[in-house]
Amino acid sequence: MSFFLSKLASSQKAKAVKTNGRKGNNSNGNTERPRHMQIVATSYTSKPVNVSPSFLKTTPYDAKPILTYPVDFAKTPVPEYEDLYAVVLDNVLSPSECKQLIAYAEESAGAGGETKAVDGDQDGEAAENTVENNGWRPAMVNAGPGKEVLMTEYRNSDRIIWDNQDMMDRLWARCLQGDGIKEHLGHLEGGSLISSARKGVEWHFSRLNERMRFLKYGPGQFFKEHCDGSFSTPGRDDERSFVTLHLYLNDSLQALTPVDTGNDPAMSASFPPPLADSDSPAPPEDMLRGGATPFHSRDMKRRVDVDPKAGRVLLFQHNGLLHSGDYVTNGVKYTMRTDLMYELKLEQ
Repeated sequence: MSFFLSKLASSQKAKAVKTNGRKGNNSNGNTERPRHMQIVATSYTSKPVNVSPSFLKTTPYDAKPILTYPVDFAKTPVPEYEDLYAVVLDNVLSPSECKQLIAYAEESAGAGGETKAVDGDQDGEAAENTVENNGWRPAMVNAGPGKEVLMTEYRNSDRIIWDNQDMMDRLWARCLQGDGIKEHLGHLEGGSLISSARKGVEWHFSRLNERMRFLKYGPGQFFKEHCDGSFSTPGRDDERSFVTLHLYLNDSLQALTPVDTGNDPAMSASFPPPLADSDSPAPPEDMLRGGATPFHSRDMKRRVDVDPKAGRVLLFQHNGLLHSGDYVTNGVKYTMRTDLMYELKLEQ
């Protein structure tokens, strides 16, 4: 649970309405929560997806070389993070692969799969999709193992959850083409990436978490500031996550075109800076604007933004990096989040 969620829960408890000298209780004597903040038990299953054997294993027609941009926080508006780790990889997926991955995710949620015969069509030749919104549902907030809560004032977007280890193995093979990725993230020993390290303990990369969390943000949607928590594999105490992976699945205007925001560069900057291309056509009216992943100073006055760009991967440590999903002001943002999992290796 993020520090923001913990603070909000404490605040809600402190603001419990008192009636006749007592807190507002239900029939069981428990403090009531607003309906949209009820903690519920959740579990997720994915439908079979017909993934092409060549997907992410061959070079598509629109592929470009993978570029690596380590984030040197000391040279950004948040230099207090100079000892923390983040890196941007561009062109890990091509634009066509990003579109295909979104289609696969929607198929995993039942879109394009389950159909029903239209009234009057006994043979079922004409069919319509029975899955609402192509399988996208409101994203919830983790509230403990197997529990979530809907908090749209904190996290407002739609989500599809798809579990597929083979797909994650394919994605990681692409990421390893980035300069220095295996060397920096292959094993962890002490340092800022591990908040509870002790002498003689190493964690070795084992896999990407098979759980892909696809997110879809429309205008006005967002994810407020938080730090990511570590995930431990159920039933194991020797495998957990330390690093977040964000895969952006479509372009934003600000990632492709330099935009004069009028902000003081000492207070706000984009990383990596957009590359101007005079030959680029005018952007479509429905192109994504906003939706960056800002890393914030603790006082929320300074930030460095990583802007959505199709095929871009952002890797950053869970521990200590305050970030958010910025408001989308135009268009739709598609992204996928998962974790880098590590196995504990004890000194012999």
